[in-house]
Amino acid sequence: MISPKHIEKLIRAELKTMKSYTPIEPADVLSQRTKVPTEKIIKLDGNENPYGCSTRVKQTLAEYAYYHLYPDPEQRELRKALQEYTGLNLQHIVAGSGSDELIDLVLRLFVERGDEVINCPPTFGMYPFSTDICGGRVVNIPRTADFSINILAIKKALTKRTKVIFIASPNNPSGNVTSQQAIEELLDAVPVVVIDEAYFEFSGTTVAPLVPKHANLIVLRTFSKWAGLAGLRIGYGIFPSHLAKYLMKIKQPYNVNSAAQLAALESLKDLAYLRNTIEAITQERERLFHKLNQISWLKTYPSQANFILCSVVNGKAKAVHEGLKRQGIFVRYFDTPELKDCLRITVGKPEHTDALIAALREIR
Repeated sequence: MISPKHIEKLIRAELKTMKSYTPIEPADVLSQRTKVPTEKIIKLDGNENPYGCSTRVKQTLAEYAYYHLYPDPEQRELRKALQEYTGLNLQHIVAGSGSDELIDLVLRLFVERGDEVINCPPTFGMYPFSTDICGGRVVNIPRTADFSINILAIKKALTKRTKVIFIASPNNPSGNVTSQQAIEELLDAVPVVVIDEAYFEFSGTTVAPLVPKHANLIVLRTFSKWAGLAGLRIGYGIFPSHLAKYLMKIKQPYNVNSAAQLAALESLKDLAYLRNTIEAITQERERLFHKLNQISWLKTYPSQANFILCSVVNGKAKAVHEGLKRQGIFVRYFDTPELKDCLRITVGKPEHTDALIAALREIR
């Protein structure tokens, strides 16, 4: 009989030692851990939309009669609707099970074992995670003090094995946007430039119109944040048409399930509702920023996303994080070389802001 120890020897060595991604927990699990009722949990740790999805989504999913059939593998109706939403021809568009799947597919397309992927921390943790899984080598080029990308350092780090660079804009967790000028400079230097615009709807800043003009530019987006569909896992990418064909070729045939495709379609039919929620969130972002700025032991960074990054200047971010948890308020805690004693706070509803600020003052 083959032993577990023998099987473990067959596992790729780099996967045994790679760091796992730290996900956020659902509200019911947080409730069990804190003994705070689920309905009283204030969840500000996942950059989710507190207003939820369009009512059209809920109604359509409840009435759909064909869950027993496979979804459209070509995503025809969805890509056509995204063509209208983005203003770019559907030949450039590929949908995925969240933008996370598209990150993985881009790396599968370009990266062979030992190839280099440039990462600009602090940023979204899925870039190094997926690079490790695909056998690539992560080259970290830290951002500057104001969280801008360091173009000079990026260029110096380029080698013959450099394949891809990921830039989140707005960046998660700092919330700042990378300028089009900086991105165009990268396009002249790096083989494949991936701009992750997961929070585009909150910033209004995009480089998507540049994709048809550049053979090496990819833009990724998601319905998780602005459309309130995080639980359904639906995103899309805008690719040069020659790359979109390869992505359609290598993706799983039915990678986006029927419910997710329907939800995205109904969201795009209810833009008035979603734009109202975006406006509510961006207005509350400014109010939250102002309130946080009034707390002397927090340093707050401006954001163009649906979250705000703060550093705890007395070095006790973990204690603050734990104190909020005891009151049923959950924010994201960071303690990395680039983010010492930092908290990232998702913008919630006004009542969530009020409860958070009251709790922070009590913790003090």
